[in-house]
Amino acid sequence: MSAPAPSNDFEHRPVMLTEITQLFADVPAGTVVDATLGGGGHAASILEAHPHLDVLGIDQDTDALSAAIERLKSQRKRLRTSHRRFNEFDDALADHQITEISGALFDLGVSSPQLDRGDRGFSYRNDGPLDMRMNSEQQWSASDVVNGYDERELSRIIKKYGDEKFARRIAAAIVAARPIATTSQLAEAVTNAIPAPARRSGGHPAKRTFQAIRIEVNGELDVLPDALDQAVEATVPGGRVVVLSYHSGEDRIVKERFAVAAGACDCPYDLPCVCGAVQTVRIVRGVPKRASDEERSSNRRAASARLRVVERIETVRKSDGQPVGTI
Repeated sequence: MSAPAPSNDFEHRPVMLTEITQLFADVPAGTVVDATLGGGGHAASILEAHPHLDVLGIDQDTDALSAAIERLKSQRKRLRTSHRRFNEFDDALADHQITEISGALFDLGVSSPQLDRGDRGFSYRNDGPLDMRMNSEQQWSASDVVNGYDERELSRIIKKYGDEKFARRIAAAIVAARPIATTSQLAEAVTNAIPAPARRSGGHPAKRTFQAIRIEVNGELDVLPDALDQAVEATVPGGRVVVLSYHSGEDRIVKERFAVAAGACDCPYDLPCVCGAVQTVRIVRGVPKRASDEERSSNRRAASARLRVVERIETVRKSDGQPVGTI
């Protein structure tokens, strides 16, 4: 149990700030939804650069919401917030009687302040309780996963969400070390399970395991597809949906959902489409953009960031190229 952090403790360097701000320059006037508001860095830049836009910020982390509201108090007439998870996208719009938007931004993963505060339990570098909840009102925590999952299930999630080749060894070590109460104890168990030569490269040995457990605790990949679909559906033609992902699993989901919205079909290329595919977006960034070398060296979150973008168009049937609703 911990009190919310003061807003000035939630300092977060937004990734690819200039690029993302520019992507919203030409969208229609209206509301951009920052579906992962965090400390409000992206939202602040969008509001400052684009007078034709206001922002609805969504976040399940009450610390982040408080920090963003404080940071953006000078823009309070152009900022609305919603304490929700981003897969409750439509509900957040309904909270503020918003029926359509000019765009949406998803900055996925964990923020720097969440990592840096030991009491949140996200970090293998700072000792703290096994928590990792992005929403502190959620009952399920990292302790339930670490101390409750059997060895086979632990191995599965560490491999799936962490791309960890030593997943079986790590899972066995975790089970053997139970009960585990703190992040330091977990990091030690993981590190000891990895062969010494493998520990000497690739960052902290526990990085991938902590990532996997965090994703499992928060169900991050489970809720992402629906959230992206809701955002695309709510966006007006000319508006954009922008996503920053940091994990290969996240990026695969983003790529897949954007491809579906762009009318991807399985019909032979030389025959008319008969699968009923409908196109609602055009792909602006098919190959994900990476942060500059300079930013990647100065901001640890930027090192693995991938940026994908789509722009909403009038809905078109792939079979005949006609807007939906025309005869």
